[in-house]
Amino acid sequence: MKHTNAIKLAISCVAIAAASVATAEECKNPDVLRFSMIPTEETTQELSLYEPMVNQLKSATGKEVEFFLPTSYASVVEAMLGGFVDIGMHGPYSYVIAQEKDPSLKVFATYAKHSGHFQEEGPGYKAVLVSRSDSGIEKIEDLEGKIVGLTDPASTSGNLLPRVSFTDVIGAQLEDHFSRVVYTGGHDLSAIAVLEEQVDVAFVATHRLDNVIDRGLANMEDYNLIWSSPVIPQDPFVVSGKLCEDLVDQIRGAFLTLNESEEGREYLKNVNASKFVAMTDEDYDIIRALKAAKDAKN
Repeated sequence: MKHTNAIKLAISCVAIAAASVATAEECKNPDVLRFSMIPTEETTQELSLYEPMVNQLKSATGKEVEFFLPTSYASVVEAMLGGFVDIGMHGPYSYVIAQEKDPSLKVFATYAKHSGHFQEEGPGYKAVLVSRSDSGIEKIEDLEGKIVGLTDPASTSGNLLPRVSFTDVIGAQLEDHFSRVVYTGGHDLSAIAVLEEQVDVAFVATHRLDNVIDRGLANMEDYNLIWSSPVIPQDPFVVSGKLCEDLVDQIRGAFLTLNESEEGREYLKNVNASKFVAMTDEDYDIIRALKAAKDAKN
């Protein structure tokens, strides 16, 4: 009987050890980290802009880092869901969409932006509706029957807020109030489309509109500000839930300490930010509430 008990105990210990090994093997610890960001004004510029961030990641993790240039918000979502991308910067709305499909995705940080032309200080931003300053479109009452530009179906400020918060203001769906609703494909494209009179008005994120102005493509005085949304959290940086926890800690640390190096501060300056700040999934509950309101209207 003693031998039988001893055998059973040994088998149990082996089973527990095997289960622990299996659990440890379930997480992903790749030799190469793939990183991607939703299309922004910055991602259309030289990829050298991201070298400080990439170098920090390499140093913190000891791994190679490959940058994946996407074509749309949805392509970043699909790349993460499919396991092709390990770290991604999403829009708040596209993150919520992705996280519904894969609850293991983890948001860990976002930018704290400097104040700018339209952007306010901190880790939040607004959607603004702008017209060309000489268009004669200066207030909400001037909008009916005009052409409006949106950004991307998965954009927070370029689609979700217009279809939820702004439709409450005008008391109608966008397609019923405007003569035409068009997607431009980017915040910079929306801002330029207003100036080139391809659309009468457009919804643009405050920090993205600032980027267009800072690049010399427009001046603040070129726009009338017609409406602005409540403050929402900045674009979330997200890791795959399949990555090993110690690797996630290294990635998080790389971002949160980026402002401590001269190279990192130069990168942050180029994106008009002071630092990265830690964020959690709950910080984006406001986006879930907006999404629920939009779904209820459809």
